[in-house]
Order: sequence, then C-alpha cells, then structure tokens
Amino acid sequence: MRILLVHQNFPGQFRHLAPALVARGHQVVALTAEKNRQQTDIRTYRYPMPDTPPDPRQSRLGTTYTAMTDRAHRVARAALQLRDRVGFRPDVVFGHSGWGETLFLREVFPEARLLVYSEFYYAPRGLDVGFDPEFSRSDPAAQMAVVARQGHLALALVQADAALAPTEWQADTAPPALRDKITIIHDGIDTNRLRPDPQARYTLPGGRTLRAGDEGLTYVARNLEPYRGVHIFLRALPEVLEARPRAQVVIIGADGASYGPSPAEGSWREMLLAELGDRLDLSRVHFIGRVPYSDFMALMQISRAHAYLTVPFVLSWSMLEAMAMGACVIGARTGPVEEVLRDGVNGRLVDFFDVEGWSAALTDALAAPERHAPLRRAARATVVENYDLQKVCLPRLLRFVEGAGAG
Repeated sequence: MRILLVHQNFPGQFRHLAPALVARGHQVVALTAEKNRQQTDIRTYRYPMPDTPPDPRQSRLGTTYTAMTDRAHRVARAALQLRDRVGFRPDVVFGHSGWGETLFLREVFPEARLLVYSEFYYAPRGLDVGFDPEFSRSDPAAQMAVVARQGHLALALVQADAALAPTEWQADTAPPALRDKITIIHDGIDTNRLRPDPQARYTLPGGRTLRAGDEGLTYVARNLEPYRGVHIFLRALPEVLEARPRAQVVIIGADGASYGPSPAEGSWREMLLAELGDRLDLSRVHFIGRVPYSDFMALMQISRAHAYLTVPFVLSWSMLEAMAMGACVIGARTGPVEEVLRDGVNGRLVDFFDVEGWSAALTDALAAPERHAPLRRAARATVVENYDLQKVCLPRLLRFVEGAGAG
C-alpha cells in the first residue's frame, strides 16, 4: 500500500511503525512541519507554517481553531503538491489530530482511508483543567475556552474512518458518541533494549559517579512544570533529604513549558527554589536539564526510587520506560497512572497533592530497597506483558493500518 504519515514532529508516535511498514513492503511517505529537522530513513516532505499566529483579539475563543485550520490549510496545500507534482496518491493517510493537520486531507485524497491518532480530548472539567487550583482556573470563562479548543479534535474524529489512542484512559477522554471509533494500541516499549543493568553508572556534572545500588532518587519530565507535578516533588524533598542523608536526587528536564502556562517571571524551577530557600540541600539535588537518551537509560537503571507525577493528562512514555528498566516507580494517583500502576503490586501510588505522603513514600523506597524489589520485578513484567514493542504493540499497529487499508 501507499501510506502517508502526517505529524508536525515526525516521526513522533510513528517512530517504530513507519520503518516496520516499509519492511513489510509498503511505500511510506511522511509530511511534517518545516521547523522539524529530525532525519529518518522515511521519504519526508515538509509544509511551511503560517506566517503569523492568529490575533486573539480578533479570533477570541476561536483562536485555537483558527491556528489549527491555518496549519491544516498549509498541510493540505503541501499534500496537493504531493498528489499533483510528485504523483503520490496514498491508500491510507494516518495523522495526529492534535495540531489539526488532518482536517482537510479528505478533500485532497478522497479515496484514501483516513486514520487519526487521537491522543487526548480536552474537557472543561474532570481532567487537567482546574485539577490543580494553584495553577489552573475552573471557572465558566476557562471552561468555555476549553470547549472551544475541542473543535478541531472533534472534527478530526468525525472525519476519520478509524482512530487510535495509546491507553484506555486517553481513549475514554473522547466523547461517547465518537469513542467507538478508537482502537487502543500503545506505541510500544522496546523492552529488549530497556532492561535492568546492575553495571549501570552515571557521572553527574560535578564529577560524582552514581552506580546501581546507590541511594538515587530520580524525576523526569520534558519540562519542569506543574502539569508533571514538579512543585509537589520539590516540596516533598526536604523531608526526604533529612531522613536519608546519603540520598542523591537527579532531576531531568528543561525550564520551559510543554503543556501548562509559564510563570510570570523566570521558570517554575527558579520560583520553587526561591520558595523552598535553604530547606533544600542543593548539594544533593542535581538539575541536569535534558540529556541524551543513553543518560536517561543509565539513570533509570540506577534509580532506587523514581517519582512520576502528572495531572489527569497524557501518560508519559518515561514512566513505562522506567518500569521496563526495573525502577521502583512511585506514581501520582491520577487516572492515566492508575491504568498501569497498582499500589503495592508493581509500584506505589500517592495522592497527587499529598506532599507529606510523597515524602514518606519516597523515603521508604530509598530506605528499604530489598522490600521494594518485588515491585521492581513486577513493574518490568507489566510492561513486557502489555506494552512490549515487538511482541505486543507493533503487530497490533501493523494490523490496524493494514486493516484500514483493506477497508
């Protein structure tokens, strides 16, 4: 088949699927944003971004929809060139719905089967919006803005012949009328590569080397922000460090904002460090920013306790990856985490806002590694059984795409 994959940050969620489709003899072409400079072996074309973002004073609550349809128009124009100049007419178009890229592709390729990756459907209440009142409003004005933000996501699902979501919780965020369109298949975790390593070691920027068995506490997020609970984690640390004088804390993540708002000044990290002041022993807390994937792997293999917090939102790959490498994950008791993590079975669960509970759970995991060893083994077994790339997820993904192509 001829397959067009559309993703503004390609390969994104198609990282494993795209080469697997090629290996099965399909002709695969990708369409991505011009600013995305990632290189793959997939034949890739790039669409230009709109010159200026929409003016909120003019588009008001339609700002997001305007931005998404502006991008969709650029995608469609690039797709027209693929069709008319290159001569590529796909049997299947598979794109991520989050940025509106699929909205006009039915008009360019009316004969193709249209698939969408439906990662998350925003809601005015009950999910991320208003969950943490310290940083997120839950008033009628905010709720109306979220409803307006649903527009392009709903339209993408309505147009699709079929849709995919990585977890059941994420699929269930879709409207009931559209939920039956969504098949649940995770992108997959390479458990052959991501596995425990008793020889793992990592040298911190200051020169200290951590090894498997050391008292290391880890936290990972793309950006250090309240959506991923960095404020709760940092507020829990003073008690942990006081109780465990040999513990070293390693925090991976940049100072930007991936999902929620930015602080009024500086970064969330700077704001929280100012709040905590001398209560936090910074000689044992290491902010290392974004790191190569090999460094992330080493730290998860070393970690004695790994904290994962998120508001009710998209589940991070990093939590499943940490479990695959045998980390003892202490997770927030929110819907996306509870789908995978079972308290006392393959990890620990703590209420998102319970700072004292986080201090106690993290201290306990650091103090009693032998008692938590069964949780680490069960964590890896959970990922191998349910999310393994080669044995579980990739075969299902291939059947999903090839089945759609066959009608």
